[in-house]
Amino acid sequence: MNTKTNQGNFFEDFQVGQIIRHATPRTVTAGYQSLYTALYGSRFAVQSSDAFAKSVGYAQAPVDDLLTFHIVFGKTVPDVSLNAVANLGYADCRFLKPVFPGDTLSTVSEVIGLKENSNGKTGTVYVRSTGSNQHGEAVLDYVRWVMVRKRDEMAAAPQAHVPSLPKRVEPSALGSACPPINGQAWDNVLAGSPHRFGGYAVGEKIDHVDGMTVEEAEHQLATRLYQNTAKVHFNQFSENKGRFGRRLIYGGHVISLARALSFNGLGNAFHIAAINGGRHVAPLFAGGTVFAWSEILETADVLGRSDVGALRVLTRATRDLPCTDHPVADGSPDAPGVILELDYWALMPR
Repeated sequence: MNTKTNQGNFFEDFQVGQIIRHATPRTVTAGYQSLYTALYGSRFAVQSSDAFAKSVGYAQAPVDDLLTFHIVFGKTVPDVSLNAVANLGYADCRFLKPVFPGDTLSTVSEVIGLKENSNGKTGTVYVRSTGSNQHGEAVLDYVRWVMVRKRDEMAAAPQAHVPSLPKRVEPSALGSACPPINGQAWDNVLAGSPHRFGGYAVGEKIDHVDGMTVEEAEHQLATRLYQNTAKVHFNQFSENKGRFGRRLIYGGHVISLARALSFNGLGNAFHIAAINGGRHVAPLFAGGTVFAWSEILETADVLGRSDVGALRVLTRATRDLPCTDHPVADGSPDAPGVILELDYWALMPR
C-alpha cells in the first residue's frame, strides 16, 4: 500500500476542535496581481495603480482582496476539501490587514462543526480558517462549509454539531485593513465613477450590464494560481464518471468574476472589508456566460472614521442570463439563472 501520497481527508477523518496547519506558505508577487487582472479584468483603481493608492493613503497598491481570499482558501483545500463534492457557503469573513506584493501568506484552520448528510455518503464540514502574513499578523479570517465524501459509507457518523454563525459582520468590526483615505485626493475620474458613499440608497438595484464567458483553460489556470487542488476542477477522467460528467468551475472563480463585473456601477467600492455570507446556488461550467447585479442592503458608518462609509451589498451572479430584470434564485439548477449570492461590506470614500 502506498502510504506516502496524500489521499486527502474524508468526512469521518474530521473532529470538532481539530487544528490543521496547511502547507505551503505563499509569497504573493506583483505577477500574481497581473495574472489575476488578466483572468477577471478587475479595474478598481486602488489595486491597479501604485500612484493612485499612494495618493489616497496606501503605502503602495495592495493585492486585490479576493486574490488574498483565494490564496488563503487554496491552502486549505488539500486538507479540507480534496474529496469535496461542493463548497457550500461562507460566513463571518473579515479582511483584517492589507496584503502587499512581497508578503508571504500561510493558513491555519479549526474544524468547528460536522453534520452527516441524509444520504449517508457525504457530510458537511465547517471550518474557520485564518490567513497570516510573514510577521504572524492575521490578514483574513473566515468560516466556510463544504460537502465532503465519506471514505466508508458504513462508517458511524460523528455527533452532529452545526455552529451558530452571525448573519452579518458588525459595522464596528470593519475597516482595519484600510488606512485613512484622503477623500480630497480621490480622483473620481481616474477611479472610474462619480458616485461615492452618499450616492447610494438602501434598496437600490444595479445591473452591472456586462457578461464574461468562461473558458475551460482559464478557470483551471485561475484555480492552479491559488494552488487549489480539488479534483472536481481538473480531472476530466474522473469527473466524466461523476454527477455532472465534466469539470466543475471553482466557486471562487465566479465570485471574482462577479466582483470584477460590479465595477460598472460600484467603481468607487474599492475595498471588500467583510463577507457576511455567500452561497453557490447552482454550478457553472466552461462555456457559460456570467452576468451580475447588486442590491444595496444597508449603509453604515465605520466606527471612528469620517473618510469612508460602508455599503452592505448583495451581488447575484447568473449563468447565461442578463440581469436587466434583477433575477433571483428560483431553485432551477439546470436552467439559466442565479448561480451565486454574495453578501458583503464594501468601503467607499465619502
